[in-house]
Amino acid sequence: MQNHAYSRLGGSGPGAAVPSPPSSPRRPWGRRSSAKGGGWSARAGAGAARRAARTVLAALLRRQAVFLFAPLLYVAAMLLYMGSISLDSVPRIISRPAPGSMYRSPQLYARLRADMDADNSTDALTTVWRHAYKGGIWRPCISNNTNGLPESNGYIYVEANGGLNQQRTSICNAVAVAGFLNATLVIPNFHYHSIWMDPSKFGDIYDEDHFIQRLKNDVRVVDKVPEFIMERFGHNLSNAFNFKIKAWSPIQFYEDVVLPKLIEERLIRISPFANRLSFDAPPAVQRLRCLANFEALKFSKPITALSDTLVSRMREKSAENNGKYVAVHLRFEEDMVAFSCCVFDGGDNEKKELDAAREKGWRGKFTRPGRVIRPGAIRMNGKCPLTPLEVGLMLRGMGFSNNTAIYLASGRIYKAEKNMAPLLEMFPLLQTKETLASNEELSPFKNFSSRMAAIDYTVCVHSEVFVTTQGGNFPHFLIGHRRYLYGGHAKTIKPDKRRLAILFDSPRIGWRSLKRQLFNMRAHSDAKGIEIKRANESVYTFPCPDCMCRSNKSEHSKSIQAR
Repeated sequence: MQNHAYSRLGGSGPGAAVPSPPSSPRRPWGRRSSAKGGGWSARAGAGAARRAARTVLAALLRRQAVFLFAPLLYVAAMLLYMGSISLDSVPRIISRPAPGSMYRSPQLYARLRADMDADNSTDALTTVWRHAYKGGIWRPCISNNTNGLPESNGYIYVEANGGLNQQRTSICNAVAVAGFLNATLVIPNFHYHSIWMDPSKFGDIYDEDHFIQRLKNDVRVVDKVPEFIMERFGHNLSNAFNFKIKAWSPIQFYEDVVLPKLIEERLIRISPFANRLSFDAPPAVQRLRCLANFEALKFSKPITALSDTLVSRMREKSAENNGKYVAVHLRFEEDMVAFSCCVFDGGDNEKKELDAAREKGWRGKFTRPGRVIRPGAIRMNGKCPLTPLEVGLMLRGMGFSNNTAIYLASGRIYKAEKNMAPLLEMFPLLQTKETLASNEELSPFKNFSSRMAAIDYTVCVHSEVFVTTQGGNFPHFLIGHRRYLYGGHAKTIKPDKRRLAILFDSPRIGWRSLKRQLFNMRAHSDAKGIEIKRANESVYTFPCPDCMCRSNKSEHSKSIQAR
């Protein structure tokens, strides 16, 4: 009884019962007064909408095949709609050619010519090279060697291939390798090339006596292999051991692989020998390259005599500018135009001519299965050769007036009569070796492409400004040679051809805008012209004294001689 009473009072004794939890409050559906907003009716409506949506979704899921017919129903509806509209009211879709796929420079020239002719006040020759060399007092990278030459380890005979400047690379590399190995260099033989078709020998292009004399303190050079050596090979150089050396091989390869065979055989051949030595080399090797290129290689007396005459005549033609003239290296020969795969006038005759030239020079290279050629992309990537018209537009935009004397270094221009006309309109004082020299003066050189290129090379070296329009050995050698002669300055305009492609493809650009952007391009070339040699750059382009004048040749010679 007591326990029962204690449980009723909520006691906690041993026999106490656990109280039950309170019941959940009932949701007052429908019990709220209408004064509180009629919430019941709104909730009822939302619930009905959800139930209807669930019912429709369930029906669709049970009929999944309906989704397969939805695209067909959409297409059918669109066809019915289009059938009810007159075709005359449908807007026309204008198809525009891809950027660069059309050669628009003639239209640009025609549109801007009046403004160009009216703007002839500036003269870039007075301002084209305002930046001074800021690397200190520039000095040539060649120092004279006063040490005697050790006993020769043997004779090296090389066959230089390619055109004039590729052969020049081979000669300089051969001098460097022979000096590094304490070998005697035989005057290089020039390999006859099917493209250049020039049978000239070393002495036809270069002064052989000057070459031997200038190198006598650094490298032994002979014009032929001695008889006692030739007897060992049956008086036939083809019997001598011939090295097949990979392109851009390091100088260490010559010391490790070529030198032991040279000592054993006393005479070795290296054929072919173009670009067979890497640009990255010790100072002693770079010094010999410099010595050969800038001092020992002097053009033969007939070439030098005519070249000097043409330089004098160019200075006379540019008397209004104190004898200063601009030299332009233009690569617009048929083989260059064909190889580029670019489209110019776009006519059927051009296509037939260039297709035939490609097949003749590079049989099957451009027609093999799977090869896709996109002329527009080639032009926008800056790979198309600049035409004479584009060169004229560029130079006039850079501030060169129409009384600037220009020397054009080039081979036979593709469709010269048509393509040269606008350039001559813009620069009436333009000259070539053919216009400066008489037929009698040029006749000894006309059938020899390398000798003609040597004349162009010399006239370009002595110009106030050199303009390059395409890559290759010719401009690279010239840029370096001009740096070497003019206190570290290249004085070169090397345009951004990708930027030019955009400018010349613009249908709305005005003369002032074009000129402003070309001025900036010229200023960029100005600043780039005083750069020093960077890693792995060609010593022929960057004859940098800081990189090459510290020669350890005497110490190296002792180590080679000891082997």
